[in-house]
Amino acid sequence: MLRFDIITIFPQMVSAVTGESIVKRAQDKKKVRINVHDLRDFSEGNYRQVDDRPFGGGPGMVLMPEPLFKAVKKIKGRRKAKVILTCAGGQPLTQKKAHELSLEKNIIIICGHYEGVDERVRQELVDESISIGDYVLTGGELPAMVIVDSVTRLLPGVLGKGASLEEESFEQGLLEYPQYTRPADFNGRKVPDVLLSGNHRDIAKWRKAQAVSRTQKVRPDLLK
Repeated sequence: MLRFDIITIFPQMVSAVTGESIVKRAQDKKKVRINVHDLRDFSEGNYRQVDDRPFGGGPGMVLMPEPLFKAVKKIKGRRKAKVILTCAGGQPLTQKKAHELSLEKNIIIICGHYEGVDERVRQELVDESISIGDYVLTGGELPAMVIVDSVTRLLPGVLGKGASLEEESFEQGLLEYPQYTRPADFNGRKVPDVLLSGNHRDIAKWRKAQAVSRTQKVRPDLLK
């Protein structure tokens, strides 16, 4: 079983997503365990402060190191765990990276926030930083949930058919081919004849050609 521990200042935001759909079913099947921790529970003082102004000046607030070090130490215990920080400056989350993470047993995700975290957290506590795209979000909760979802669905037994994973976008270095279902004719738009032919070899050839064409149009960088 893969265990996720997510450290955040907005625990309800994370729980709202991890309690639905495939991720919930994976938990019910005991394929994954997801624990959400409120960072403020590891802070000192009546105000449960976890952030402060950056040294050197500048806008915004920075997450303080002490609560995060306490949180990771408490959560990790004697277990080995990969510690991930979600931040815009991290390495891109790819399907390959999701596969790598699916082989882990324990993953702790720190949700970055505000102007980021104290650099000592990144240098001494975090194993790797991950970004879900070249844009900035308000916080790291959404990226954390994207990581959990993308990794969980790769665990054996989570999805119904392994073949469905093999033909998804990025698995073969291409975007997925177009999909159709009933009705065969909708508002004058018909399903390609080859998909109705029953000829599996021709269908496979058509799908491969469509995948290459779509990738060339939308993500030509993948073909390089």
